[in-house]
Amino acid sequence: MPWIQLTLNTDKSNNEKAEQALLDAGALSVTLKDAEDNPVLEPAPGATPLWESVILTGLFEADINTENLQRQMHQQLGELIELRIEALEDKDWVRAWMDDYKPMQFGRRLWVCPKHLPPPDPDAVNLMLDPGLAFGTGTHPTTALCLQWLDQNKLLDKDILDYGCGSGVLAIAALMLGANHCDATDIDPQALEATLDNARANNVADKLAAMKPDALPQKKYDIVLANILAGPLVELAPALAELTTVNGQIVLSGILKTQAHDILSCYAQWFELDTPVAQDEWIRISGIKK
Repeated sequence: MPWIQLTLNTDKSNNEKAEQALLDAGALSVTLKDAEDNPVLEPAPGATPLWESVILTGLFEADINTENLQRQMHQQLGELIELRIEALEDKDWVRAWMDDYKPMQFGRRLWVCPKHLPPPDPDAVNLMLDPGLAFGTGTHPTTALCLQWLDQNKLLDKDILDYGCGSGVLAIAALMLGANHCDATDIDPQALEATLDNARANNVADKLAAMKPDALPQKKYDIVLANILAGPLVELAPALAELTTVNGQIVLSGILKTQAHDILSCYAQWFELDTPVAQDEWIRISGIKK
């Protein structure tokens, strides 16, 4: 059956009030989006990102009285709010996403493929992902830049840390490309669960451990991967440097081109850094521990 979608604009001071108004009116779900479409710079763990201008979308059952719904929104939020009500075609959203998610090649050897499709090259290193579990699939430039680095570098017998692992795609790719062991860490329990599920699906679970940052072992790593955006990278720089062995490598991504100078300046005290590599507006910075 079709659905009714109500979309309204507000600012961060009225964000929670507007969200609650949609739920009070019977919204089955509410989603938030930045009205200005600015890049989201990931905050430090525990912080809450706030956009200045927000688009909220409430999804309602098709038989709701739209005139009453509009009247209730104005009563709770004021007459000046911008809102739009429209019918939404019913479809299998998971299937639609899976139809759009195709195998992707990174470098010479590595492919990331959805589990429901056969790999284009059966003899390649084929990392199979379930889109329903994936926090990161390689479709974003920041992940792609890291996967390309992994394909281009020697990983045999290396111990690796994936800091901010998401779906575990970087950790799993590293293991499939020859790494000895990988510790994957994230503050989100669902990310850790997705990482372990994807590791099992790719037959590398025996070489991977997933844990929250405070549970990391007291050890140093040959390679440290951190695809977590610029803000946390600056805050975590001393810790990530300490986790890297002398002559070990670090790979940083989630960085906008405009943030390159700050990251280079921050990490240069511990690492000999390579020239940043760019894809779209994002860059990857890598280097060797002094």
